[in-house]
Amino acid sequence: MTQSPIPASNGLPEAAGEGLQLGPADADSRLVLLHGWGADADDLLDLGELLVGPKVSVVALRAPEPHPYGVGRQWYGLQPIDWSQLPGARAALTSRLAALASSVPLERTVVLGFSQGGAMALDVGSGLPLAGIVACSGFPHEGWHPAPTTGQALPTVLLSHGREDPVVPYAASEAVLNTLTQAGATVRLLPFSGGHTIDQAVLPEIASFVRHCLA
Repeated sequence: MTQSPIPASNGLPEAAGEGLQLGPADADSRLVLLHGWGADADDLLDLGELLVGPKVSVVALRAPEPHPYGVGRQWYGLQPIDWSQLPGARAALTSRLAALASSVPLERTVVLGFSQGGAMALDVGSGLPLAGIVACSGFPHEGWHPAPTTGQALPTVLLSHGREDPVVPYAASEAVLNTLTQAGATVRLLPFSGGHTIDQAVLPEIASFVRHCLA
């Protein structure tokens, strides 16, 4: 698989913003990766390669804001949480996913996010006709009320979370599970014994979920 920055001469629209791409430019399905607070676009690329085959486009988007500690990026201010930045972050990610949809339809796209990226995947993705959403060690945004696209069901969602997570409590994914269940979504939570990470133990089930959604 080849790796190139976005935007570049790889067929992806400039409106998709900064990030990295793996896989063929003419793919008919895509996995979009959203990194966590303080990381960058390359953080989840190895994971993307593990989850999908070589015929699937993998796009890792870079969060738009610099991290306040000088390393990495953020989708919005998190320590302390600045909810006033959320509407802009939500609108920007929605526009970027819409730009990517010009080459691969949203119905053939799975969005996977970790931590803050997981929260963004759930917030924005639940309002789009995606093939699926994976949120690892994520959390619900303030006032989040998942609603399906007109005439369509909510995307299928897979959650994973460590029971001993010291950064984002396990209860956050339990809250997401309850909210999505009440909204009528098909959702599953994969717990594991561990902390704030994507544990090796759940990778086979995540890979199976992603590949099923894109089949």
